[in-house]
Amino acid sequence: MIRSKCSCHHHLLVLVMVVLWISPRYVSAGDEHAKDFYIIYLGDRPDNTEETIKTHINLLSSLNISQEEAKERKVYSYTKAFNAFAAKLSPHEAKKMMEMEEVVSVSRNQYRKLHTTKSWDFVGLPLTAKRHLKAERDVIIGVLDTGITPDSESFLDHGLGPPPAKWKGSCGPYKNFTGCNNKIIGAKYFKHDGNVPAGEVRSPIDIDGHGTHTSSTVAGVLVANASLYGIANGTARGAVPSARLAMYKVCWARSGCADMDILAGFEAAIHDGVDIISISIGGPIADYSSDSISVGSFHAMRKGILTVASAGNDGPSSGTVTNHEPWILTVAASGIDRTFKSKIDLGNGKSFSGMGISMFSPKAKSYPLVSGVDAAKNTDDKYLARYCFSDSLDRKKVKGKVMVCRMGGGGVESTIKSYGGAGAIIVSDQYLDNAQIFMAPATSVNSSVGDIIYRYINSTRSASAVIQKTRQVTIPAPFVASFSSRGPNPGSIRLLKPDIAAPGIDILAAFTLKRSLTGLDGDTQFSKFTILSGTSMACPHVAGVAAYVKSFHPDWTPAAIKSAIITSAKPISRRVNKDAEFAYGGGQINPRRAASPGLVYDMDDISYVQFLCGEGYNATTLAPLVGTRSVSCSSIVPGLGHDSLNYPTIQLTLRSAKTSTLAVFRRRVTNVGPPSSVYTATVRAPKGVEITVEPQSLSFSKASQKRSFKVVVKAKQMTPGKIVSGLLVWKSPRHSVRSPIVIYSPTSD
Repeated sequence: MIRSKCSCHHHLLVLVMVVLWISPRYVSAGDEHAKDFYIIYLGDRPDNTEETIKTHINLLSSLNISQEEAKERKVYSYTKAFNAFAAKLSPHEAKKMMEMEEVVSVSRNQYRKLHTTKSWDFVGLPLTAKRHLKAERDVIIGVLDTGITPDSESFLDHGLGPPPAKWKGSCGPYKNFTGCNNKIIGAKYFKHDGNVPAGEVRSPIDIDGHGTHTSSTVAGVLVANASLYGIANGTARGAVPSARLAMYKVCWARSGCADMDILAGFEAAIHDGVDIISISIGGPIADYSSDSISVGSFHAMRKGILTVASAGNDGPSSGTVTNHEPWILTVAASGIDRTFKSKIDLGNGKSFSGMGISMFSPKAKSYPLVSGVDAAKNTDDKYLARYCFSDSLDRKKVKGKVMVCRMGGGGVESTIKSYGGAGAIIVSDQYLDNAQIFMAPATSVNSSVGDIIYRYINSTRSASAVIQKTRQVTIPAPFVASFSSRGPNPGSIRLLKPDIAAPGIDILAAFTLKRSLTGLDGDTQFSKFTILSGTSMACPHVAGVAAYVKSFHPDWTPAAIKSAIITSAKPISRRVNKDAEFAYGGGQINPRRAASPGLVYDMDDISYVQFLCGEGYNATTLAPLVGTRSVSCSSIVPGLGHDSLNYPTIQLTLRSAKTSTLAVFRRRVTNVGPPSSVYTATVRAPKGVEITVEPQSLSFSKASQKRSFKVVVKAKQMTPGKIVSGLLVWKSPRHSVRSPIVIYSPTSD
């Protein structure tokens, strides 16, 4: 058994939230400031729920307001996994609360954003893969997202018995929500600011489609002949079709995902008894002790729950990765070996392929071809008309034409359709590696193809073109998506992020019928399945693999499961991914290998506290995570090695581009393979780097036995901004345990 007990389990978190609007009835003579949401952390959690809630009211009342007003201001109390409450405060009141002895820290609430028929076969988890079905039925995956569509075929519960006995969750009843079953065993929603957007209801129902898509990717049952209007046809399924799902709706289609709702979702998931949390949400992280996902996932980890989170969609810029805490499994998006393209036939006989999904067959052999600039209302509108913005175009010049428009935002084809146009060719300066769904005949081309089309238009008075219906095309893979956020980790120079890559481009999964495929005005396309791209789609792939591993090893800790997934990954070619491990971490997920990794790098929560102490955190900044100000770094034994962390990957950031750097990394592995095993170290060092491992052989005589070793990395000076890749592999006759070693020279000292 690998699970370690938390050595500071009696310290639990207290959180307080506050709201972003002002109501006249809350304004007193001494309080004329606008009210915001804040997250306020208190001390150790009282055992009694009623007493905890009274404490929340009393704290608010101490701000010179009545008990009645305090009750009205408090919008939510956290009393299960956290001791917390949400309330409406002004900045002045928040400052006063921070000065109270009971309060640990105060953070302002933020709103965050949301970041298959073939993908599981592509990563090596076919229908025929070995499964422990009885154990898989006991795995519960909590999804924090936009809700779920309970009527979807992907969530039928045929053959599934009642929920596992450990389950403590609930499911409504809710308005417009048909209810749960033995597949969706729990559903809750959180909207503590009280501002439910128009068109949405207080219910876990998904009107956006994002949550339905991610949920079916992680654990949807088999649905034969699933497709999007006939393309990507096949059997849709999740990684663990027999596992259970619990939806925590923390995101709303028109207002995003509030920190206080995210924390409430984490608290509920921890209390309800989920095994894995999948969260495809992100935003900038100020630090690990004030970020809602960071705090929630830390407390989940302490309860034995692994959080899998998306890396973000801000690539290919460097240093953009989010959800980069060491206790989170951070997922980048990769491509599979298919894409969707539409053929463009020009009147001069030339043809090109455009990217995107356009399910419309042309009604004519060709249409007049016009650039946006040439369809401008007047001279003053020509600049905006090149992007085909609606107010800049002349309807008469657009009607019946295929328009060529520069990419300036989404929904270009909606504008062209509303003006009576025959289609749109969108010229993009971005790298095109994912297929956008269009609501009218349209496709995207890169700038070089766009320039050829513009030259053709300018060469004749009768330019014409036609956009053919989309077809599926086979391409080389895997590769990292251009949009997938990259390292280096902005939160720590000692920790490699992202951790792993998984399919996140053109993923077919379940969708909602409560919105059109694009959500644009005039779109009449609706489908039970759709194709989406993003690290949001990659995240549930890895959460599904984590659940798959959990079904074989129910007692493994979150760190052990994470280690198994990272060290078993398939290498991704650096030749087509110049950002190397900063793009894909350990590599592409390899589900069946992850279930039998041989060795794991295990950790408990104290290991993470040691890491944070090494990062410069102190008793005050640690308090929101450990639940008290009494945990001091000076009283904790320092973590071993350069990074103070028993992580399955290694990153050395050079101190200076002008001198060499030497660092010693200490690691400890646990034998989860054959009881009697011998592993030998194989090292690959890049030019200019020396890597040595001591000892070079690890012998085990029993299961769960631990062995320690050290890795010494010495790197010569490198050009600023350069990244080079090394590798440590522990090999036995049955297993290869891969640990990437990354050496990076920062762009500035």
